[in-house]
Amino acid sequence: MEYDEKLQSEEKRKSICIQNAVKQGREMLLDLVFPRRCPVCGEIVIPKGEFICPSCVKKLSPVHQPVCLKCGKELESDRMEFCYDCTRHHRSFERNLALLNYNDTASRSMSAIKYKNKREYLDFYSEALWLRFGRQIHFWNPDFFVPVPIHPTRRKIRGFNQAEVLAEKLSEKSGIPVCGGALKRIRKTAPQKTLDSSARFHNLEQAFGPGSIPQGTKRVLLVDDIYTTGSTMEACTRILLKMGVEQVYGLTVCIGKN
Repeated sequence: MEYDEKLQSEEKRKSICIQNAVKQGREMLLDLVFPRRCPVCGEIVIPKGEFICPSCVKKLSPVHQPVCLKCGKELESDRMEFCYDCTRHHRSFERNLALLNYNDTASRSMSAIKYKNKREYLDFYSEALWLRFGRQIHFWNPDFFVPVPIHPTRRKIRGFNQAEVLAEKLSEKSGIPVCGGALKRIRKTAPQKTLDSSARFHNLEQAFGPGSIPQGTKRVLLVDDIYTTGSTMEACTRILLKMGVEQVYGLTVCIGKN
């Protein structure tokens, strides 16, 4: 019995090694035919094998401590626990983690992903998210990654949902499965840019609906590209809680400042 288990374990290890070798070979071939482009400048990344130009990293603005204990925005003082928005508005989610401040460079990069089909840029952002927050994600131990959905019409035009692609890449790194059908986008919304936080939430309140999620799901990690006022994350969280989920956490590439 012990011999059989060792044999199975060795065969599994060999299988994983072969799969990884095949994947690496495929990625090398793709890199030769389609060289990786930098998510900041859009040029071919040098040196090869990197996800971003070394000089372009400096144009991004990583979120530094201290941060809001609820939404993850940078705070002006380590004497503060919560940002201005989170002291004024109820947050149903447990906590959100954010990688970058939403500056002009990040804005252009996110826009290129969504509107110019530069989804390859998400390779860099998923890698950076995992390197920085992987330990915290494992500590939370979510049952699923849940991507924030986009409207079917928008998905048809765009060809993909950036939050879902990001969640899938994080799933590959962590082994945590993606539940892409947990939420539905059931209504298009007016542009959010000109609305204040309360108007944004009202705008989104009826935009999302419940999908399906495996019975017994206790914790999920909502994945999105940008957190601004928190209206999207709050609307999605309330639906998930009504569906029986006990705790909802958040993970975003970018976050706006107060």
